[in-house]
Amino acid sequence: MANIKSAQKRIKVIETKTLRNKMVKSALKTQIKKLETAIAEKNLEAAKVEFTATAKALDMAASKGILHKNKAARKKSRLAARLKGLSA
Repeated sequence: MANIKSAQKRIKVIETKTLRNKMVKSALKTQIKKLETAIAEKNLEAAKVEFTATAKALDMAASKGILHKNKAARKKSRLAARLKGLSA
């Protein structure tokens, strides 16, 4: 444990931020799984709704710095390609 007061505060702040990042990542993974399930069941309408929500969640995570913006873009692109393959 740190002895300096500012270092103790930084430890608390980092713990809080880490918890928030874990919550966002977990919710994002759940959202992606919902989309993948809809695609696997070949449910086009549900997949379109889930894709919109997933894309928004990916953008939010990227804007908060939880995901790198290129990783978010890559995930969205791959999921969109799978969705397009379902509708074709």
